Amino acid sequence: MIRVILTSLFVLMVPALAFGQISDDGKPVVIITDADIAGSTTWTSGNVYQLSGFCFVEDGEVLTIEPGTIIKAEDGLGSDATALIVARGGQIFAEGTAELPIIFTSIHDDLDNPYDIPFDPVSGRGRWGGVILLGNAVVGDYEVTNEIEGLPAGDPRAQYGGTDDNDNSGILRYVSIRHGGTELEAANEINGLTMGAIGRGTTISHVEVFFNLDDGFEWFGGCPNTDHLIAAFCGDDCFDYDQGFRGTGQFWFAIETTVDGDCGGEHDGGTENNVAAQPFATPLVSNVTYFGRGAENGGQRTFTIRDNAGCGYFNSIFADHGTYGLNIEVSDGEPTDSWDRFLQGQLVFRNNVWWEFGYGNTPLAICNNNVTVVDAFFTSGWNYAANPNIVSIDRGTNGLLDPRPLDLAGAAWTGWINPTDPAYGFNPPPDADGYPDAIDISWPTFQAVDYAGAFDPDVPMPSAWTAGWSALDFYGVLSQEASCCRLSGDINHDGFVDPLDVTYFVNFLWKAGPEMPCIDEGDVDGSDFTDPLDLTYLVNYIWKAGSAPVTCN
Repeated sequence: MIRVILTSLFVLMVPALAFGQISDDGKPVVIITDADIAGSTTWTSGNVYQLSGFCFVEDGEVLTIEPGTIIKAEDGLGSDATALIVARGGQIFAEGTAELPIIFTSIHDDLDNPYDIPFDPVSGRGRWGGVILLGNAVVGDYEVTNEIEGLPAGDPRAQYGGTDDNDNSGILRYVSIRHGGTELEAANEINGLTMGAIGRGTTISHVEVFFNLDDGFEWFGGCPNTDHLIAAFCGDDCFDYDQGFRGTGQFWFAIETTVDGDCGGEHDGGTENNVAAQPFATPLVSNVTYFGRGAENGGQRTFTIRDNAGCGYFNSIFADHGTYGLNIEVSDGEPTDSWDRFLQGQLVFRNNVWWEFGYGNTPLAICNNNVTVVDAFFTSGWNYAANPNIVSIDRGTNGLLDPRPLDLAGAAWTGWINPTDPAYGFNPPPDADGYPDAIDISWPTFQAVDYAGAFDPDVPMPSAWTAGWSALDFYGVLSQEASCCRLSGDINHDGFVDPLDVTYFVNFLWKAGPEMPCIDEGDVDGSDFTDPLDLTYLVNYIWKAGSAPVTCN
């Protein structure tokens, strides 16, 4: 079993402000309407900017946002909703840092007070709209006059799509988008971050969507390269794409509440009027961790893939979902479907770990309830139904969420690696043997890592890529445990306790050898000191069947 701590979302502890967390106390408020963004506009960290209504960065305009800037949005429903929209030809340069993130949130959110917006699915969402980026990249059927969902129909500034896959809408880096997703009308909400036909010249890195009423992230066509994305406690899907999306992503993290939220990934391929529209959706994603509502809470799955969507998911962890892992649609009424994408090598899952589902751990992959797809996924040696040994899954504010796989004996460390697969060690290069040329995208250089999932097991959460800037950190959801210890006695940090550790320990203690990768692992006797007594304890354990090293935290 994954170690799961089910802390109620409705119980608030008192989290301290995270290191570097900015304050809005005492800053002047600048009201922003659509007319206030013109030409080249800069928002500075010395002010709080209050959005009123739909605010557009139009064709030829540039909006620059300084690190540490807070943007708050007014309430509103329907045509009175508030959102920031970067139209085709406009650009946004919002470059925060881990210490000084750029935060989009509600006017009711005092960043000095973590209690003013309740940490719950009802009142914590839908306070305002969201952020929308529209570009000139290709969408399905090469249409160029689509209008993005979530905006009133008929406004030419809501159009997206074109012929330039290298289009550049700007930069979003270290940006947290909180408490959005207001309804325009029944069943029509705004996503946290909506991207319509964004080109690969756009930078999307270290972006969080937190407590959004609708999806966290949604792409409509386009092909941006993204990394380090968080979709936390959203009311619908975490990562959603449509209309020939062909981008890439690495290090994506999703977690849902225990009471709602749908798919970790809802992936659609064609356009509304033509599900067979090309180019097909064939994004490539690696090192993601998707947690659902909890296996015991039912109601959702990890993936729904339909309408000719394809994809490539590599080196990832999918766990804690309410029904099963995967549904690939077979459509009797269409000439081609997502099952065809699978058969033609345009829908690929490799080196992934699947565990803890409401319907059990096998079968995890279902195609319209046709379990024959299980063979294709799990007997190939490319996917593993095995426990990834997550440290802890928690959805409260007690500082207990630690999504790292720590046990070196777990599947996320050993079993998931298939050395015969071109993705071994990760990172499929362009046109690597074994990968279909049909996945035709511009593949960036992925970061080569030796672990599955979104988080480095050697890096404790206070130092992970989520630290400092995310709402997950600010609200005290993430673990504050700083220990790096994985296996007590593993002095050289190779995953085993053996005589090589004794040699390393001797060199460290008496010959000024290299320091231990994690000093806590040298406290073999649990005395809170690393000294010769630990060496004696270790020798007794290895050669004299003495007591096992004391488990470290």
